[in-house]
Amino acid sequence: MISIFTLTSPLHDKAAVDAATKEFLDSLGFEYSLKGEEYEDYGTDLSLIYVRTGGTEGLFKELLPTLQGYSRQPILLLTSGKSNSLAASMEILSYLRQQGVRGEILHGDPDYIRTRLESIGTVESARRSMEYTTLGVIGQPSDWLIASEVDREALFDRLGINLQYIPMEELLDGYSSLKDDIVESWREVGGESSTPLPAPVKQAVPGAWRLYKALKTLVADYGLSGLTIRCFDLLTSVRNTGCVALARLNSEGIVAGCEGDIPTMVSMMIGRAVTGVSGFQANPSGIDTRTGEVSFAHCTVPLDMVSEYGLDSHFESGIGVGVRGHIPEGPVTVFKVSGDVSRRFVREGELVRNEARTDRCRTQIVVKLPPEAVSYFLNDPIGNHHVILPGHVGAVLNSLLSF
Repeated sequence: MISIFTLTSPLHDKAAVDAATKEFLDSLGFEYSLKGEEYEDYGTDLSLIYVRTGGTEGLFKELLPTLQGYSRQPILLLTSGKSNSLAASMEILSYLRQQGVRGEILHGDPDYIRTRLESIGTVESARRSMEYTTLGVIGQPSDWLIASEVDREALFDRLGINLQYIPMEELLDGYSSLKDDIVESWREVGGESSTPLPAPVKQAVPGAWRLYKALKTLVADYGLSGLTIRCFDLLTSVRNTGCVALARLNSEGIVAGCEGDIPTMVSMMIGRAVTGVSGFQANPSGIDTRTGEVSFAHCTVPLDMVSEYGLDSHFESGIGVGVRGHIPEGPVTVFKVSGDVSRRFVREGELVRNEARTDRCRTQIVVKLPPEAVSYFLNDPIGNHHVILPGHVGAVLNSLLSF
């Protein structure tokens, strides 16, 4: 349901304005609840402010702090254009821009307004799913992520996301308190390989499952909607990897990223809000500058993104368990936001094939992107990791991050 609040100059005849209001709103062709000037419920549903007349700019200026106290949603100004309402809306929107407040004027024919509201509704639903969520950072970001700083205030202001830093020792203590016998067999972890697991991988599966259980405990204890872990430390501390744990957590709706990479974790959170899938966090591993094909690889992948998968060793170390997944070919979107959400990369493309090279991480895909994307990767990238999402969802991502 869309809630419509009104803003009206007292100089205008109330009965005439009310009659014009009903005629205009009914012409738009969507269900609404007319709240009038009672703003207590503002922000509970998708909320519009119907600027009914001119002379309302000062009224809005006084009202704005109250609106911001009720909701973080952008200010949506609906106007018919009658009684100088469009001019007033433009002055109000200019004021919002000066104050650094997001907003938009909804004006035009009914089809345009309905279509725009459908798009805004999708974006608003995604935004609400992230609002006041907490993402955990277990350990610190990996030492090599020298360009992946994060601005915690910007994350909360733009997306409503809080960060919770958790010492690695808490995970290791939880891991030590569990027993490997919680795994009946490696098939409890999953895997579609018809060939037997190599002995070192099979031996490492129980420990990989223990890490999954220990991470699930931290998710519950801290109320996390997602996490990223300094996973390479696990290679020395427990002689295993977090690859299986992250693959499972992502498939269960908990965003789970690698290497303590916070901007990528945030990108995955945005991706899940839009698509319902966390996305594949991966390194660009090779670029064909002639065709625009970019190879991406990593040693884990969300299990709800793949048509089949198997277990292997971790690529760089040969230790523990990695996940080799097959992601279906078809439309995808490659996505990344910076740590202060001031920059983003959004490009739609096609996943053209999966690969199984021995010199790269276990899950490998090739994505064909527009030619200008090559220049981005080689001249102005946002860090190394990027997120590959299923489908062409660039418009929704850009709308979400433009507000």
